[in-house]
Amino acid sequence: MAVPTTVKTDIDLAAAGELAQQLRVDSIRASTSAGSGHPTSSMSAADLLAVLIGRHLHYDWDEPANPANDHLIFSKGHASPLLYSVYKAVGVISDAELMTGYRRLGSRLEGHPTPDLPWVDVATGSLGQGLPDAVGVALAGKYVDEIGFRVWVLCGDSEMAEGSIWEALDKASHYKLSNLIAMVDVNRLGQRGPTELSWDTDTYARRLSAFGARVVTIDGHDVGAIDRAMREVADPGRDQPAVILARTRKGRGFSEVEDAEGWHGRPLPPEMAERAIIELGGERHMVVRGPKPDAAAMASAAARQAAAADGAADVKLPVYTVGDKVATRKAYGQALAALGARPDVVAMDGEVSNSTYADQFAREHPERFFEMYIAEQQLIAAAVGFSVRGYRPFASTFAAFFSRAYDFIRMASISKASIRLSGSHAGVEIGADGPSQMALEDLAMMRAVHGSTVLYPSDATSAAALVGAMAELAGISYLRTTRGAYPVLYPDGELFPVGGAKVVRGSDADQVTLIGAGVTLHECLAAADALRAEGITARVVDLYSVKPVDVGVLTAAAAATGGRLVVAEDHHPEGGLGSAVVDALTEAGRAELSIEHLAVREMPGSGTSAELLHAAGIDAGHIADAARRLVAKPG
Repeated sequence: MAVPTTVKTDIDLAAAGELAQQLRVDSIRASTSAGSGHPTSSMSAADLLAVLIGRHLHYDWDEPANPANDHLIFSKGHASPLLYSVYKAVGVISDAELMTGYRRLGSRLEGHPTPDLPWVDVATGSLGQGLPDAVGVALAGKYVDEIGFRVWVLCGDSEMAEGSIWEALDKASHYKLSNLIAMVDVNRLGQRGPTELSWDTDTYARRLSAFGARVVTIDGHDVGAIDRAMREVADPGRDQPAVILARTRKGRGFSEVEDAEGWHGRPLPPEMAERAIIELGGERHMVVRGPKPDAAAMASAAARQAAAADGAADVKLPVYTVGDKVATRKAYGQALAALGARPDVVAMDGEVSNSTYADQFAREHPERFFEMYIAEQQLIAAAVGFSVRGYRPFASTFAAFFSRAYDFIRMASISKASIRLSGSHAGVEIGADGPSQMALEDLAMMRAVHGSTVLYPSDATSAAALVGAMAELAGISYLRTTRGAYPVLYPDGELFPVGGAKVVRGSDADQVTLIGAGVTLHECLAAADALRAEGITARVVDLYSVKPVDVGVLTAAAAATGGRLVVAEDHHPEGGLGSAVVDALTEAGRAELSIEHLAVREMPGSGTSAELLHAAGIDAGHIADAARRLVAKPG
């Protein structure tokens, strides 16, 4: 029997206990209605959330964009029934939406939370990511916003086996993020059985303390103990991130499944759900609003946010002289430093900033530079967290090392985050370091991310212009830079629109098109010079925008040169420039093509740049040979 609807603010502990039961019942109802979901994982954490939203989370639910709001991130995103039940309890979604929308096609109540809901900061569900994202949010609050909001994160005990959790705790401790509070739901059971540490909260506590966290261990079903712990860890004067270790029982409140194996990710059948709801005391429809940010904090936060938004300065990008040799990675750093005139630009790096040249930004804007050390997952997550707060983050490392964080990049896209990535030291061109340092998969990797932009400049002028363009891009953007210094090709003021390409050499008499980017563009130009001496005229295309690609330039080149194309790339053959070209021309209906695709097809070793480009078959000599073969073909 349903309890009459009540509306409460700043609830007492007795009401918090009732609210916890409501959250459990609604988690069961929603998942049973949907025929899928994780009710038992939600039931274990219901007491934590009831006390939090009723007494400690400072949040204006009618104004989710209020910059003074606390943040609530479900790192254990599979507990979405609990999160959506919270949203019903605070009155921002209806019971009808909860019961008919959860996990349905077209609904915003997806199986795992996404920012389609305005109260969700980041998409979660790939475990081990919510806490790292929260570190980025907390960094923004403490060091850039300088606003006293808190970031509350619900973690599961299974995800404590993820290395990214410990990367996050390490950086949270290093940066003394007292505004970050993790609540670990230690319910003992994972998907297939007991977790690694089960209920061994002493071992959890030792590990967390060793990483610099302040740890409070409690009974996660004692609302009084939860309340005291939340009050204690919210003290901002301790200069430590805090962790509440809550020992709980999966499926809490329903004796048939409580602490029972085999119920992870399984909704209760209707008859069983009915028994559970009865045992939990029936349906409730309380509407609860906890404390809001105080008026002074709201005004201060709004003023700071407005100042950042209005403070876009006149950015003066660096200027280069045609013919000078400048590495595109250096141009990235110089352009990034220039962009630092904008107060909404922040930067971070993975302890290679003297190679990516992000140290140029660090020297000029140290208050907005954050060293993530050798922790590439946290590097991406920090960028995502800054994006949540409205900043324009740039994150850099060696291009090969982004592969360690690819799941974070993939999830950033689902989060609708706008982050800007720069990968240096790409391809065999890097030379003697060998294949462990050579990004040969990065273009394919980044092209596959939904909604991504992939850029690959060939000289300093284009690199600086594209860095400037990235500041305005939404979604995931990636800039591939080259280690070596190569001649500047373009004068100051040349435009490089995203989605464009440049015809560097061209005439009405062209017989073949040479397409490159980065180092291979310079090899294409050298090949064109050699071919011209033999009476073969070659069009040379700079494919600086790999995604989106300039279909117009490519189709015009194919038409002008009889479909004869040589694509040369310092990348494996799968998914890079060649794929971008073929995909574009195929979609454009250009069927008559004769393509020579030169790429790194064998595992490279160490050597000089020239030796490795030659060994891979992507240097000027091999490009010229490929062009000769195409021109010599009959018809």
